[in-house]
Order: sequence, then C-alpha cells, then structure tokens
Amino acid sequence: MKQPKPSFSVVTGASSGIGLELARIAAQEGSNLLIAADGPEIHTAAQELRNLGVEVDVVQADLSTREGVDELYERARQNGQTVDALYANAGRGLGKGFLDQDFEDIQRVIDTNVTGTTYLLQRFVRDMRELDAGRVLITGSIAGLMPGSFQAVYNATKAYIDSFAYALRNELKDTEVVISVLMPGPTETDFFETADMLDTKVGQGKKDSAADVARQGYDALMRGDAHEVAGFGNKLQALMTRFLPDRQLAEMHRGLAEPGTGKH
Repeated sequence: MKQPKPSFSVVTGASSGIGLELARIAAQEGSNLLIAADGPEIHTAAQELRNLGVEVDVVQADLSTREGVDELYERARQNGQTVDALYANAGRGLGKGFLDQDFEDIQRVIDTNVTGTTYLLQRFVRDMRELDAGRVLITGSIAGLMPGSFQAVYNATKAYIDSFAYALRNELKDTEVVISVLMPGPTETDFFETADMLDTKVGQGKKDSAADVARQGYDALMRGDAHEVAGFGNKLQALMTRFLPDRQLAEMHRGLAEPGTGKH
C-alpha cells in the first residue's frame, strides 16, 4: 500500500546541515514539523521554516539522553498527532587519535549517535508498527563502512547505525513501515569544525552540498529504498570497501583524517 505524503514530520539535528535541509524539503512538500536540536539555533531554524507556510513546533533538548528523547516524544504525541515521518539525523563527530581524546567527548559521541538514536527509534517506531504506517530516515554514513583511523569512535558509531537500520528494516518487512538509511560522505556542514578536523585532508577537501544530500535521502525514503549513498564518488568509495581488506581501508582513512594532512 502506497502511503500518502507525510503531513507531520519529526526531524532531529535540525538546526543546521543535513537536518535543516531535510526539514526544509519536508516543509516544501507540505508537512508540518516538529524539529529538535540541543542548541538555541534550533529556534532560528524554526522561524525560517515557518516562512514556508507550515506549522513548526520546536524542542530544544539533549537527544543523547533518555530525558531529551522522552521530551521530544511526548511533544510529538500532543493533540493526538500521528508522526508520518521521522528523520533521525542527530549526530556528533570527533576527530584526532583515540588515545588523545577526552573520554567525556568520546562518551558524548556514543551517547548521541548510538544510545540516543536507538532509544529515539524504539519510542517512535513502536507507534508506527502499531499503526502499520510511517517512514523513517536514519542518517548513517559511508564512514561506517571502514575502520576510521583518527575518527575511530565516530566511524564505529556509524557502523552501528548502518547495521542497525538494515536489521530494523528486516524486522519490519511484513509491515507498511519504511526504514531507510542515508549514508553521506563528506558534506558541507559544521561537522568538521565541531569535530576539530579542519587541519585534515578530508576537512579541507571537496564536500557535497547538504541540500543535495538531503534531497537524495528524502527521495530514497519516499521510494521506500533500503539505503542511499549520496553522491557518485561516495558510491564508488562504498563499493570499494567491499573488496579491500580492513587494514588497507584503515590506512586510507588515516591519509584523510590524520591531523596535519590538510593543505595550508
């Protein structure tokens, strides 16, 4: 059964980058929104999105915590609303050598990318299963396909997300709930600045437009695709990871993410 276009969508990590672009596309397609992020910038994003002629509600909450996810979930359920689409996009990066990182920063990445996302999905997708309807786009990464030297924790969390999305999709294959995973490569967002990776080759290199990546993810979700690797070059890189040994992939990643490899 083909589902109608979403009329109410929840977007996490929506204050900038891919999340904001996903929210913008959803609004342009006529969906009212509930958007969330942990910083005050989410309110600026909300005002911009309201200018597109849809209703926009906001939750400023830390989605790395169960309390933050619960706050978002309860807001979504107000007035008996049904969530037609969930864009689970909140995520956090971290560069430099694992042994040189502060463990509080490591914990924050794991709590946001893994624990928070997992809890978010269980809370929202249970309702979708009960209704036998709904769409979910989970933002993974091609980083999850390779060992991430100098991004070890981040890549490991994205490997979890990529794998989890496929497993959840399979568990729901006899329902009308659609699970898709978006797997971007390097994208024009504030990711590399917040991950302290501006001095790396990947941080200085060419990146995909966040708007283009979001559009590819949105279209894949509407088609019901299992995944979308955004960008032709990233598709080639994703294909390559199937044939190269992990030690070689780790060395390749080192050349991109090791501090000091960027052009000055």
